[in-house]
Amino acid sequence: MPAVAFTNLLIICAVGALAPLLLGLLPRLRVPAVVLEIVAGIVLGPSVLGWVRVDLTVQILALFGLAFLLFLAGLEIDLARLRGPVLRLALFGYALTLGLGLAAGIGFGAAGWVGQPLLLAIALSATSLGLIVPVLKDAGRIDGDVGQTAIAAATVADFAAIVLLSLFFSTSGGSTGAKLVLLLVFAAVVAATGLAIVVARRSMRLGDVLVRLQDTTAEIRIRFAVLVLVAFTVLAERFGLETILGAFLAGAIVGLVDRDSASHPHFRTKLEAIGYGFLIPVFFVSSGVRLDLAGLFAHPSALARVPLFLLAVLAVRGIPALLGLKSMGPRNTVAVGLLLATSLPFIVTATQIGMALGQISAVTGAALVCAGLLSVLIFPLLALGLLRGGDAGGNVERLPARPGYQM
Repeated sequence: MPAVAFTNLLIICAVGALAPLLLGLLPRLRVPAVVLEIVAGIVLGPSVLGWVRVDLTVQILALFGLAFLLFLAGLEIDLARLRGPVLRLALFGYALTLGLGLAAGIGFGAAGWVGQPLLLAIALSATSLGLIVPVLKDAGRIDGDVGQTAIAAATVADFAAIVLLSLFFSTSGGSTGAKLVLLLVFAAVVAATGLAIVVARRSMRLGDVLVRLQDTTAEIRIRFAVLVLVAFTVLAERFGLETILGAFLAGAIVGLVDRDSASHPHFRTKLEAIGYGFLIPVFFVSSGVRLDLAGLFAHPSALARVPLFLLAVLAVRGIPALLGLKSMGPRNTVAVGLLLATSLPFIVTATQIGMALGQISAVTGAALVCAGLLSVLIFPLLALGLLRGGDAGGNVERLPARPGYQM
């Protein structure tokens, strides 16, 4: 195979290795690794230096990196938290989010920035669940009312946004009614598969074999998890749905089956090693390479879209957090609103789909992703300071660099 087939991948892998290393060497640099990766992709890509391009090798690995990103996000879903008043509040909050998102989409559509207001509403409605959990843990608020409210709202937002994007804006085409039928059939197949896995898991003989092979070169649990991921992704594609839905549900199914990790404590760590160690950085660096930042900076009016989109993200996701003002208090409510307004991976995904459908221009897509970058940079640190009672110093550096990868 020609060496040129791996040249771009080599540079992208180098960025993926150096970004977290730089953060480790400079702990006071409070920037998630994903931000450095996307910025490095922009600098090395056609927008600035032109050293890297997204060839076929990078494109395939980036696509699988996106699937793994959604898989690990689905793995974070905790159905035990989604019940009672917390679930009702999360559902009502997301409905309000969509309403606010549609209003923003109509406004931006009137300005000629987006072709479909609903697409922008969906893009703005998701939250980075993988960021919320570590921040709440770092603040010691994961098990209280604040933590449960934030996690439930993020879970509903992530799942609903992926379903809506797949239903209304799948790149495979087809009518919405037909997609709804296919979505229901697909959900039934996923549920049946999950039930079959649960039943098979109860087999004593199969369980003994899995335990015996899980930490050998067979890595049997990892192989089956990847099999479920690929199978659900292919199945979603065959049903005419977005592949990200299949990847997300694959993670949710594996997470549901893997509730008792006593006999396989390293399972999720190994999955994260595959995703965060290789595939997911390729996706984010290549996303930076694809960004048309040169076009964004070429026109001041286009650059002005960035702060407006950032304000839209904050309003669409932050205002619904006010529903919990009475139970959580002003400080905690503002903190939850900031966390829920933190979103990057889904914005990147929705932007790429919108550009492929011709509903979002390259310049608008770059502005949206830049707004997502700023949300990851600013909002979690502000929220962490509020959750800690206003102490923004000292231990703030403990905020993990990994957040921002997951949705």
